[in-house]
Amino acid sequence: MIALRPASLEDLTPCWALRTRAVAYACAAHYDADVLAAWLAAPLPERVRELVARGGGIVAEKAGRMLGYAVLDAVSGEVDAVFVEPADHGRGIGALLMEALDAAARAAGCERLFLSASLNAVPFYERAGFVAIREEMYPHRSGVDIPSVFMQKRLDATPALPVSGRVS
Repeated sequence: MIALRPASLEDLTPCWALRTRAVAYACAAHYDADVLAAWLAAPLPERVRELVARGGGIVAEKAGRMLGYAVLDAVSGEVDAVFVEPADHGRGIGALLMEALDAAARAAGCERLFLSASLNAVPFYERAGFVAIREEMYPHRSGVDIPSVFMQKRLDATPALPVSGRVS
């Protein structure tokens, strides 16, 4: 069974390694090699460390193996990250993580979620209820501009069904 748990600061190194594998795998067909190389070489941002320290991170795992993770800024409603181990794509792990972020955002009083989606991730976020607002060039801290899509999702006043935290 896949279980969700809060991310800890000790999870950051394996989370970042997972993120690097996921970006290399999923984004290669959508981005130039130079952009991808700069993106992949970027170190863990302090912002992610701060969000996880504030309780904004969620890890999906099975039998102690990390399958994916997500990070939310519950103050602003920004989805900072949703990444799944490439070998585990298509198993509903991203959707499970997104449901957990929705529930956390609602609990924090957020009225909407927003993000800058990589081009390959747009269909995933659309399935999760996000709407594309505009195409943009995301100014990545590595110094490259990454083509992306700014997306948002309105959270209705009706709470989502509770997330069990487990799928089989």
